[in-house]
Amino acid sequence: MENVGKRLNKYISDSGTCSRREADRLIESGNVQIRRHARKGQPENEPVRAKLGDRVFAGDTVIVKGRELAHKEPRKIYLMLNKPAGVICTADERVEHNIIEYMDLPTRVSYAGRLDKDSTGLLILTNDGDLINSMMRAGNYHEKEYQCTVSKPITPEFLKKMSEGVKILLDDDAHKTKDHEEGVYVTTRSCRVRQLGERKFSITLTQGYNRQIRRMCRALGYGVSGLKRVRIMNLKLGDLKTGQSRYLTSSEVKALEDALYHG
Repeated sequence: MENVGKRLNKYISDSGTCSRREADRLIESGNVQIRRHARKGQPENEPVRAKLGDRVFAGDTVIVKGRELAHKEPRKIYLMLNKPAGVICTADERVEHNIIEYMDLPTRVSYAGRLDKDSTGLLILTNDGDLINSMMRAGNYHEKEYQCTVSKPITPEFLKKMSEGVKILLDDDAHKTKDHEEGVYVTTRSCRVRQLGERKFSITLTQGYNRQIRRMCRALGYGVSGLKRVRIMNLKLGDLKTGQSRYLTSSEVKALEDALYHG
């Protein structure tokens, strides 16, 4: 679990004990306790009565009606989602419209390759941490394909510059330092770009800076009015409708693992 913890009612529900609503009733009636994780070398903490809104963190123990909930490893699940605009790729459940709340799965998952709030399309969700780490490693040069609609007609010069690499400013907080108060400039890797219409093109990246395509377009004087991811490695969005999700087939998972671990 992350340092933001998990809502207690969801933790109980994820254990298979009961629904979130029933978990709230159990909490209100005093039938739920939490034993907080003790620091190394410190005596074990005594369980305390839980309250609505409590969160559970790594190492904590939840006790329902005198029974400790088991910390069992959930089975591995792999899904693809056609993410709608407005859903935010964050595991922090305090953020409104977060992806975890939107999916509302019985098993906690994370995403491989975030999409910004305004972007749509293919998102891979899984509880397989090794797979996520391998997919997210930029040094592995895994392909991600997008379709982008821009604010004015596309020119041959625009396509050429996009494909050769664009100097962009990374001005998010993670890249701002005392020596670089405005952020840092990087030049994107060369990539494949193909025109699809007067104002629409396809682009295949092997890296993933935050809002990279939007920043590339902005650096060349273009605004982005629509951005959709249609492929990640061997996985294609296909005809999956906006907001819909499906489990990956066993052959899709195997092909993905082969490319990640044996490619």
